[in-house]
Amino acid sequence: MSMTCSLLAQSLTLAYHYNTSPAIKSTCNPFSPLVSNQSSSSSVFLRPVSAPAIRAFCSKSDAMSSAQNSDSVSHLTQREAAEIDETLMGPLGFSVDQLMELAGLSVATSIAEAYKASEYDRVLAICGPGNNGGDGLVAARQLYHFGYKPFVCYPKRTQKPLYTGLVTQLESLSIPFLSVEDLPLDFSKDFDIIVDAMFGFSFHGTPRPPFDDLIKRLLCLHGYDQTRQKRPVIVSVDIPSGWHVEEGDIGDEGIKPDMLVSLTAPKLCAKKFSGPHHFLGGRFVPPVIAHKYKLRLPPYPGTSMCVRIGKAPSVDISALRENYISPEFLEEQVESDPINQFRKWFDDAIAAGLREPNAMALSTVGKDGKPSSRMVLLKGVDRDGFVWSVMYFYYNGNAAIKSVFGQMFSSPMLQSFLNAGINISPISFVPSVNIPRSFWYSTSTGQVKSWCKRWLPVAVETSIFTYQSTTVRVEGSVEKVSDEESEQYFHSRPRGSQIGAIVSKQSSVIPGRHVLYQQYKELEEKFSDWSLIPKPEFWGGYRLKPELFEFWQGQTSRLHDRLQYSPQEINGKR
Repeated sequence: MSMTCSLLAQSLTLAYHYNTSPAIKSTCNPFSPLVSNQSSSSSVFLRPVSAPAIRAFCSKSDAMSSAQNSDSVSHLTQREAAEIDETLMGPLGFSVDQLMELAGLSVATSIAEAYKASEYDRVLAICGPGNNGGDGLVAARQLYHFGYKPFVCYPKRTQKPLYTGLVTQLESLSIPFLSVEDLPLDFSKDFDIIVDAMFGFSFHGTPRPPFDDLIKRLLCLHGYDQTRQKRPVIVSVDIPSGWHVEEGDIGDEGIKPDMLVSLTAPKLCAKKFSGPHHFLGGRFVPPVIAHKYKLRLPPYPGTSMCVRIGKAPSVDISALRENYISPEFLEEQVESDPINQFRKWFDDAIAAGLREPNAMALSTVGKDGKPSSRMVLLKGVDRDGFVWSVMYFYYNGNAAIKSVFGQMFSSPMLQSFLNAGINISPISFVPSVNIPRSFWYSTSTGQVKSWCKRWLPVAVETSIFTYQSTTVRVEGSVEKVSDEESEQYFHSRPRGSQIGAIVSKQSSVIPGRHVLYQQYKELEEKFSDWSLIPKPEFWGGYRLKPELFEFWQGQTSRLHDRLQYSPQEINGKR
């Protein structure tokens, strides 16, 4: 079967606003998220014309996958690395403890990106006597605050205030220090992660006791790969201990770390690294350094202290799962009004600071039973229902529409994708989870909101919050909002968005993006005098009027809680 790509006009849609006495009933049912490989978004779609158009469609900005091919990133020699450190701590005014804190935090956030504390919580940090060991001490402290259970082996302590202070900080957190003699001969039974922070780029020669023995113990872990036994993952800080800084693992007899966290910039030995996770940490390189050494470094996403280098390893989708751990969700704990309960959870999402928590995917189901999805934004909720704005002609009177709006957010670690399956008579539709990170952003302390609506004449709405492992499902009727309401919202938007709504006739086939740009430029010039931009007749709002709410909260072993609100007749009124 052959497929045709068509460049469609970009959808620049946004969104815009119950009145019953609810009865609450409680149910408890297992609920398994479903997976779909269908994806849609308000981005550019293609038709078979130009290669640039195809490249525009394929390019994406993905928060943690600012991942770049390691060959395109600069690698430092040992001399260059030393010179950069001297410059940072000399004329540029950095102190050793500043750089050590930044490096250790980068290591900890990199570990949190790849290895969740729920699965890899027991961490052993083996720290050497130099700065690399100090980075490991800082990383251990940060990992403690990230929810891990760190242990520290620090056999050759440096008696300087900086290092003794780091030890005191760890001891104040009751983080255990283990001597080499206290360590088990087999690390695999007691630890999930081994942080190799023994030697950095300034190390020369052959490792001496007790580090030579510790490196041998790490080497022994590789035998578990052949027996398929679970072993701890090895995370090396900047340089895998025992490797040559520039030539790497000479003789292929050194440790094989699963993760390498390069600091400042990768060293030449990193080219020989073949593990699944390579991160760059240390978001502190000033432009003067980058210019002098002609450094090509990947951009750090958002506020992250680390960025992946190279392609992320493939994942067994069937193995992706979350075991929800939540407090009981009881009837006496909820608001009597479902709108207030909904607002409570939505306000929590806002307070968590996630990006565009009102993003939602509108999905239509035509008479042929085929669903399609579109990303829009919900802009308000009140007692009249939920309102969003779209291109009217896109739907053409489809019999059923459901919409899902979502946002994933967590702590510094980027975690899982959450999938929601919504049953819409006469079909069961599974909304896409492969949504651009501009709409889905994962964090361990955040929440996911995902709304689902079945449309015309009734609708279903589902919201998902990962922070509290909660979901809200709403059913009701849908109607167009008044022209006055659509007009008012249209003119509250930025002028650029108003022009975009006129130019971008959703899902119509166009020769290329240049058509959009040209039409946009023409209208921009036409209304450059700041005269009123007329709302197009094909653009306006719809309102979902809720009639049933179902609040869901995940529990362990899929024994989830559900509370359902439905209207009752009281004195002849609903």
